[in-house]
Amino acid sequence: MTWEEVREIALSFPGVEEGTAYGTPAFRVRGKFLTRLRPEDASLVLLEVNPDEREHLIAAEPATFHFTAHYANYPAILARLDTVHPGSLRNLLERRWRAIAPKSLIKAHDAQ
Repeated sequence: MTWEEVREIALSFPGVEEGTAYGTPAFRVRGKFLTRLRPEDASLVLLEVNPDEREHLIAAEPATFHFTAHYANYPAILARLDTVHPGSLRNLLERRWRAIAPKSLIKAHDAQ
């Protein structure tokens, strides 16, 4: 995937705004972190992924999913841009979006 494709998916969710986090391109929902690019390994930081699911994703797709020691104690996984499947990315971003978006945005989105 390209950053433009990531942008298209992220901005498809209501209330998502493009900005920066830690000096890198990122997306937020009303100021809350959705995802960001890690340029050092061309990966996206994806939250709302518990350790069991993270292990499963890494075992199933080791070329795509990984994590660093920094994220070991967080419900997070890293996904390499060049190999992440758009559907998988959309699902992971939607999960995070639903966790942080105001209920009014979720209700409007679900009504569409």
